[in-house]
Amino acid sequence: MKRERAGKVQVSADLFEAGLSQRAQRSAASRGREHPEEPCTLRTPYQRDRDRIVHCKSFRRLKHKTQVFISPEGDHYRTRLTHTLEVAGIARTVARALRLNEDLAEAISLGHDLGHTPFGHAGEGVIDSVLKRLGAGGFEHNEQSARVVEVLENDGRGLNLTWEVRDGIRNHTGQHKPATLEGRVVRLADRIAYINHDIDDALRAGLITADDLPSAPIRLLGETGSDRIDTLVHDLVDSSSEAGEIVQTPDIGTAMDNLRTFLFQTVYARSLEEAGEQKVGQLISQLMEYFLEHPEALPSPPVAHGDPGADRMRLVQAVTDHVAGMTDRYAQRMYLDLFVPKCWANQ
Repeated sequence: MKRERAGKVQVSADLFEAGLSQRAQRSAASRGREHPEEPCTLRTPYQRDRDRIVHCKSFRRLKHKTQVFISPEGDHYRTRLTHTLEVAGIARTVARALRLNEDLAEAISLGHDLGHTPFGHAGEGVIDSVLKRLGAGGFEHNEQSARVVEVLENDGRGLNLTWEVRDGIRNHTGQHKPATLEGRVVRLADRIAYINHDIDDALRAGLITADDLPSAPIRLLGETGSDRIDTLVHDLVDSSSEAGEIVQTPDIGTAMDNLRTFLFQTVYARSLEEAGEQKVGQLISQLMEYFLEHPEALPSPPVAHGDPGADRMRLVQAVTDHVAGMTDRYAQRMYLDLFVPKCWANQ
């Protein structure tokens, strides 16, 4: 029996979205949800999506997932959760300045990394390699993030988000651009955030010095992370306002890309080396191999349907979902429980 909604106040989405640009995505024009629902009397569909993401288990696990540094000793390093919040802040600022739908931009931002693996890019690379070896395609965290909200949350029912939010999550990285301008804002906000906070964390960790940073991009964008973000956000807003599309000026975009290249060639490579990339690979691959051999140990073992090939792929998917969803510390604890004698683990 459906419970009656409490309260008499009703707020129309048109009231919230009255001042939006003609190019903004409006709730009334949404492609809707896979399973239709009764509208909320107080929140737009995109506000509801944001709330569902914030309250889901995968979002809470982000606080114990690596951004760059695996199990850092300091309290001030970013995690996947703090990265997500920084992306949301930048995306909302840009969306508001361009009179786009802030609620949609925020919902996409908060959900964009829900499918990220333990141990950051190192974990993602290992799972990708294992899946390719098994003939299961590969692994991309943006696709896994979409799978989390579409399938895995709510005991396999998913969050039933609107199409626009799911599209933005799926396409925040990769070959295809999001269909909405709000999704394209998040795509660039993600890069603006991680390029600058990863440099900040690398400097704090002593992994690099300020002299190591490429001089030309720093001169153009700014000496500090705050200055660079300010430059990048103002450029994004000004350029996009004139173009009617989400764009950067060529010189600013090139400078940002050069910093990103520097990160991949220097910071990420050094952080993986210090953390023990080979050990991360061993941990993730052994966990996946164990669950493939012992499907009964999975929280929800897939049901066999009598087709060996299809059943095998369902098992591979279930193992991928389980391992990719782990936090760093849970994966480490699981590895100790499965592969290290208790007398060793307790020393």
